[in-house]
Amino acid sequence: MFYVHPTTYFWRLGYWNAPLRLRRLQRYTARASLRNQASLFYDVGRLYAPRYRQATLYTFFATEDPNAQPALDLAYADVKAAFHYYLAHYNHGRPFILAGHSQGTTHLTRLLHELVDDNPQLRKQLVAAYLVGRLVKPNEYQHLPALRDSLQTGGIIGWNTAVRGTDYQPYHGLLVTNPLTWTLDSANAPASLNRGGVPLNFRRIDPHVTTAQPYRGVLWVDDPHRSGYRRLHIPGRRELRVSFHIVDYNLFYLNVRQNARARVRAWQHRETDKQ
Repeated sequence: MFYVHPTTYFWRLGYWNAPLRLRRLQRYTARASLRNQASLFYDVGRLYAPRYRQATLYTFFATEDPNAQPALDLAYADVKAAFHYYLAHYNHGRPFILAGHSQGTTHLTRLLHELVDDNPQLRKQLVAAYLVGRLVKPNEYQHLPALRDSLQTGGIIGWNTAVRGTDYQPYHGLLVTNPLTWTLDSANAPASLNRGGVPLNFRRIDPHVTTAQPYRGVLWVDDPHRSGYRRLHIPGRRELRVSFHIVDYNLFYLNVRQNARARVRAWQHRETDKQ
């Protein structure tokens, strides 16, 4: 498991990239991201979750600022170096899963373009890439397809969660995997298929917490009406009324865990059959 955490550095003034020495930031990252997201994969495989000099959140809202892209490039350089180190010292030729969220997905999307898509050996080892919470297209890659069922391997998975009724034109055409059925169709998956969400305080499991339905680049969900699933109201964007970006994984916690296990087993069985 190679996991890249989302933005947890929110400063607008000062450094454009997070200094690694900030212990308060390290603690917050562990609590907010490693606990709520990386823990999904704790029993799927050995977890490698590098710290990196992430770009501040302001970078994503100041795209015209000349400092924005260099900040993202520096963060990506850390992630890329960590992946090279992982391959050289920890992977030992085993299959691997890539998983990220938000800024983490931004860097993993680029990593797949530069290091995996044109590399037959790494494509063979890739079980799946969970590219959640960013702008990823179904045809993003030449050799890495959007996965269409719960056991397919060697491709990408992704979604951006918002309240039912959202229609946001810039998201039209994005990859939307339904994390309750693992298909790419537009059918509504009932809450009965939701094995359980986990709120941000990580204190309970909520079975059947919400439905899921892909719609024009967004994953529609019904409001869970339970505490711990943070909503984002996007100012100035009436089309995107309420986003559940922060809890893209939390709403489907047990489904994602089960799916990662199932894909690893499917990868292993296929390799055994080849031999």
